[in-house]
Amino acid sequence: MTKQFDKSYFYHKNFAHRGLHNKEEGIPENSLAAFREAVKYGYGVELDVQLSSDGQVVVFHDDTVDRMCEATGRVDSFSYDELKEMKLLDTDERIPLFTEVLDVLSQGQGPVIVELKNGPNNGELCVKTYEILKGYKGVYCIESFNPLIVNWFRKNAPEVFRGQLATLKKNYSGQSPFVAGLLSNCSFSFINKPDFIAYENVDRPARVHRLRKKGVLLIAWTSRTPDVDQEKNDAVIFENYRPDTAY
Repeated sequence: MTKQFDKSYFYHKNFAHRGLHNKEEGIPENSLAAFREAVKYGYGVELDVQLSSDGQVVVFHDDTVDRMCEATGRVDSFSYDELKEMKLLDTDERIPLFTEVLDVLSQGQGPVIVELKNGPNNGELCVKTYEILKGYKGVYCIESFNPLIVNWFRKNAPEVFRGQLATLKKNYSGQSPFVAGLLSNCSFSFINKPDFIAYENVDRPARVHRLRKKGVLLIAWTSRTPDVDQEKNDAVIFENYRPDTAY
């Protein structure tokens, strides 16, 4: 099956991490305001999706609402009706539905990276995210830290560009050293066959560079200064600054 878009959509693109947010300007991450700002400046966008307790796909990064809202508890313990009443960083912005965010992003030209967060109902999240994305007319791809989520798309939606998120071994809290090492080295790539790897902007394991030489794209996350080595990365997920060019 033909891929939904070719690799040229990625090369040297800049993706606003959780939208073009700015806390000092009252624009919280993963808010409709942050996505409108990204559209305004023509950047691509990276965002996070997970499920509410009643199975709605919402855009929110953390497992809990504690950091972003004046509430406490796991995101998936609240219904969407409860989540949408929570203010983000004491602004008028609220936790949006994935469909609401895509409505905003459909007004722009930048590609969208959708990160599926790991949770107790990954299969349901994959199915619902894919069903929503099938109605989106813009360019998109998916990614996840969980290799099984990436593999779900390989098996059930092979036309969708898919990526493996990864970081250094020491950052995989809750995993055994053995599993953390496998994840850090993207060792499951022979199973889920990612089209790209989004790796923390640090020195990567040799295996990641070998995969790039085989045609797997490499995206740096999350750059907070405009000095990413363009020779070592095919695209950049950024925050806290505005790149000179969107593409």
